[in-house]
Amino acid sequence: MVEVPTSLSIGQVAESTGLSVHALRFYEQEGLFVNAVRRGPGGRRVYGQDDVDWLTVCIILRASGMPLTVLRRYTDLVREGAGNAEERLALMREHQERVTAQIGRLTESLDLIRFKVGVYEDLVDQGDAAVEQCYGPA
Repeated sequence: MVEVPTSLSIGQVAESTGLSVHALRFYEQEGLFVNAVRRGPGGRRVYGQDDVDWLTVCIILRASGMPLTVLRRYTDLVREGAGNAEERLALMREHQERVTAQIGRLTESLDLIRFKVGVYEDLVDQGDAAVEQCYGPA
């Protein structure tokens, strides 16, 4: 079993999450940590595994297109603790709808791209002259 350090530097957290040190400072400034970032000797930031776990959630939500304002609101709700599950659910349902719509648009785009790839694979097999002859500049 690998022992996880109980306190991590900003560099270690950046390396394990893929976020830059600048992004971690930005997340802190924007209030996107559930718990206040602790300070060690000399005022250096000290993180725990719970901070890394929370950042992982934030990274996934941002990658899915969740705006910072919505992520900040979600963080506030989590920070408040129990008693706001309905609001958290509503927030996540709204985001789920946005992501589902985005997936639909991306699927349509991918269908077109796959079609074009097939067309060009066929044309490459026939030679470049066939491209201009059949489609003009495509």
